[in-house]
Amino acid sequence: MLNVLLERSSPVPGSPGVRGLGATSDTWHPMARDLAAAGARLLSLWVDRQPEKTAVIAAYLCDRAVLVIQSRLPANEETYPGIAELFPCAARMQRAAADLTGIRASDPDSRPWLRHAAWPAAYSPLAAPNEDYRPAGTPTADQYPFVRVSGDGVHEIPVGPVHAGIIEPGHFRFSIVGEKVLKLEERLGYVHKGIERLFTKTKLLEGHRLAARVSGDSAVAYSWAYCQALEGMSRVAVPAHASWLRALALESERIASHLGDLGALGNDAGFAFGIAQFSRLKELWLRELQAALGQRYLFDFVVPGGVSRDSDRDRLVKLTGCASMLAREAAAIRTIYDEHAGVRDRFAGAGTVTADLAKRLGLIGLAGRASGQDFDLRIDLPCDPYGELAARKYVRDEGDVAARVAVRFDELLESLRLVSNIATHLPPGDPRVGIAVPPAGSAGIGLVEGWRGPVMVALSAGTDGYVARCRPHDPSWQNWPVLEHAVIGNIVPDFPLINKSFNLSYSGHDL
Repeated sequence: MLNVLLERSSPVPGSPGVRGLGATSDTWHPMARDLAAAGARLLSLWVDRQPEKTAVIAAYLCDRAVLVIQSRLPANEETYPGIAELFPCAARMQRAAADLTGIRASDPDSRPWLRHAAWPAAYSPLAAPNEDYRPAGTPTADQYPFVRVSGDGVHEIPVGPVHAGIIEPGHFRFSIVGEKVLKLEERLGYVHKGIERLFTKTKLLEGHRLAARVSGDSAVAYSWAYCQALEGMSRVAVPAHASWLRALALESERIASHLGDLGALGNDAGFAFGIAQFSRLKELWLRELQAALGQRYLFDFVVPGGVSRDSDRDRLVKLTGCASMLAREAAAIRTIYDEHAGVRDRFAGAGTVTADLAKRLGLIGLAGRASGQDFDLRIDLPCDPYGELAARKYVRDEGDVAARVAVRFDELLESLRLVSNIATHLPPGDPRVGIAVPPAGSAGIGLVEGWRGPVMVALSAGTDGYVARCRPHDPSWQNWPVLEHAVIGNIVPDFPLINKSFNLSYSGHDL
């Protein structure tokens, strides 16, 4: 059936391998059931509510393509068949869509996800983009109905939403016996950034700047995905020189994140040597990156039609030298991590997600590859220039903290190799070409493998050069629910370590 669906679909502008297909209210759920039976993964689900039409849209990762299915709802219809029993990760996406648009799934869990009583239940921020809601007074906090666990010796530990560290807010409700976790339930979305609504007030040719700020540690991935969708809609071919510099920036972002996380994981295991060394290496990398590309963190480096600035050969040579040094030192520290009895004891067996569970819950990206999920967009659905770069994929089956650390080390070393390869063989050409505003009504999909996993941006053009709808999707939507399962049976003090081994985005989840 999957082949039949793909054969009936048509290309969608933007990322290569994206196909589109229409559905009706009657075929929406059967199509999802057939895709689930064929082993497809749900990438994202959202609702596009415009004055002239309302549609529920889902993007599925298949082996050979991304299939985007759109079901247009009949006039005055405000519900659609839920698919959470087929794809568990859909539950929060459906709840978020209901908060933003007022269009609800038929699934039984209808608790608010993003709203937090910050606006009235009858108000939908994306249902009437031109109508601003201004609260009168301070909104009353809602009584969120967490799932309760009862029994002898069971008690709860509420953590957050305000934390002791400088991180974004998130609430974690633990049900425990002794120190063993029986259940964890998360609640996110406390900032109410309003990013999807802000996109509707943004010019199409300026939206990449907002996209880069959806989740700041994935700025390159989001801005590239946005530009990819926009360039597909405008039928613009990006120069090879620019696409190679984009890849260099994306791998540099991956390197910085992995260096930081590997140090933090050592620290959470009580090994201060790890965070000291990796903090030093990360700082060296960021300084060299600033010298080569003009910024430590590459906000606004990827722009429509290419990149915002070029780099000269001498600076790229120095960046290559730094990458080689980091590879040697990271390999040496990896040996220390592997041979340190205390670190091994904390990492091995903690926060295990089996391959079967990972597949059933839709775990993706780096965490998915540590649990046997053999998928990486750079290899499986490569955009330029990854078809030429021949990136290597690293997969493990153990699914514990140790496996996620091992995949981080492997991908860090691979990204350092790719940066050296790009810097050495960068093709000549222009860093940027002009791009026209796409016509109203056009739509596109951008898809880039960020350091956490697939980052997707679905974009549609409105009138007067503005965005009609932009749906940015972070892989954390899939992976946060899996964290709730990963901690079951572990002791409470191991939660920070397990949580850091996933290192999911709060910001990318708060739209």
